[in-house]
Amino acid sequence: MMLLLKWLIMTLSVGIAAYLIPGISVSGFLSAFLVALFLGIVNTLVRPFLILITLPINILTLGLFTFVINAVLVRLASKVVHGFEVKGFWWAMLFSIVLSVVQYLLNKILNTRGRE
Repeated sequence: MMLLLKWLIMTLSVGIAAYLIPGISVSGFLSAFLVALFLGIVNTLVRPFLILITLPINILTLGLFTFVINAVLVRLASKVVHGFEVKGFWWAMLFSIVLSVVQYLLNKILNTRGRE
């Protein structure tokens, strides 16, 4: 049940972030739902490996290279999920930052972290 709630929060976060950023478009709820699913799976399975292989550059940039990894994953999501469009790399980077902030705020408002 908790996983479904987090997935819905992520879907809502994708929709809000896409609404706030002009370089991102989501065609509807289903597309936002699929983006949330795709990003959740990729962040769980692929992102740790990417962070591991880019560890030297991540250390040199004091972790800021993680933003680049997030932007690449958002661009990948735009190529895979129909109805989700990202107009460029910088929009993807801004989207990942706004998505994180919105998701944090929604989790804080709904207090999902304390229920685990």
